[in-house]
Amino acid sequence: MRLDDYTLGDYTPGASLWKQLAWYYLGDPLVRSRWLPFSALKVWTLRIFGAQIGRDVRIKPGVQVKFPWRLTVGDYVWIGENAWLDNVAPIKVESHVCISQGVYLCTGNHDWRHPDFKLVPDSICVEQGSWIAANAVVGPGVTVGKGAVLCLGSVTGRSLRPMTIYAGNPAQPIKQRILSAKTPEV
Repeated sequence: MRLDDYTLGDYTPGASLWKQLAWYYLGDPLVRSRWLPFSALKVWTLRIFGAQIGRDVRIKPGVQVKFPWRLTVGDYVWIGENAWLDNVAPIKVESHVCISQGVYLCTGNHDWRHPDFKLVPDSICVEQGSWIAANAVVGPGVTVGKGAVLCLGSVTGRSLRPMTIYAGNPAQPIKQRILSAKTPEV
């Protein structure tokens, strides 16, 4: 491959240069900050830069978002420490999803067959009630089905079926997820 011939082709980051610079120098440091652990400030900052975020979203310190204008998050979502939402293409996280610490959501890849290492962006969708456990990796073009679980440190480049638990690298289905009934509080 010839990296000296690499170009973005027709790909664009989706925002003006000024918006990108403002994000990198102002917005991103606020969202990643460990000195400002308050989710409300992080959510507000992401919204200012174009993210669509629902209510009662919890964002822990160290979270990195490449392009907030390509991020949609539902209600009651938790995003753990040091999660990286590398969204050169859109990422959609539906309601009641837990993205644990150290998770990497990667929406871009390169065509290793192409002589110029062409960028190949593709979106990620994490459907309602799913859990991406700590240090797991989700690749471009993946849909994590409703209620699916991707276990600790697992890696997937393929979509996950609803209500199924996956583990390993590459992630394989290990069993169905069965939710127990809520127990009444005493």
